[in-house]
Amino acid sequence: MAKKLKYWFDRDCAFKIATAIKPHFEALNIEEYADMVEKGIDGLELKDRVFVMAQALRVHMPRDYKKTSQILHKSLGPTLETEEGMFSKGYWLMPVARLVEEFGTDYFDISMDLCAEITKRNTSEYAVRPYIELDPEKALDFMKNWAGSENAHVRRLAVEGGRPRLPWAKHLPIFIEDPEPMLDLVEPLKTDPSRYVRKSVANLINDVSKDHPERIGELVKDWSTIDHPYTQWILKHGTRTLRK
Repeated sequence: MAKKLKYWFDRDCAFKIATAIKPHFEALNIEEYADMVEKGIDGLELKDRVFVMAQALRVHMPRDYKKTSQILHKSLGPTLETEEGMFSKGYWLMPVARLVEEFGTDYFDISMDLCAEITKRNTSEYAVRPYIELDPEKALDFMKNWAGSENAHVRRLAVEGGRPRLPWAKHLPIFIEDPEPMLDLVEPLKTDPSRYVRKSVANLINDVSKDHPERIGELVKDWSTIDHPYTQWILKHGTRTLRK
């Protein structure tokens, strides 16, 4: 039987994180960090285990968040060469993203840039959401730039991070009420060459359709005139709730 995802976040994972950081932060005590994680995760489910690991990591990193972010950036390792590998290779970075999510909001620009780097190895779709809530306009400026990235993982983050009803995440009422900023953001991605990105666009459209079916009906009418298989694939998958 395959190992449940929550059990990937254990003492061994703590060692993996700390071992990656140690060359860039000599003061990190790997054993103490791993001990704190091991004591804290017992009996917890996935999200809580990841939070314990992030919280323990913050304790063991420099008090200066700017220094911590620089060290973490250097510790991320190589980027994924394909659209796969987020969990098979980059899973161990989930606590790092959670650290940014929980402890970095006073350093908006630094944290958003770090999210863009993390997502090239794992995902930052949850980490960016507090920043969207904190300053939607500023966050959208970052996300629009990400949408134009050459890296498919970063383009996906631009969309997935702003999904109004992202599963297993706190909803974004600002985009539930007014989805236009996100619909504008995905407009250039309607023929994106990456299936990974297209799936995220389709999921966002499906999210919006639950609250604004008429608006998505207008989008379908508009995009249906585009003779491109990628666009038609997005429309098919993005209107699955409307077709039920």
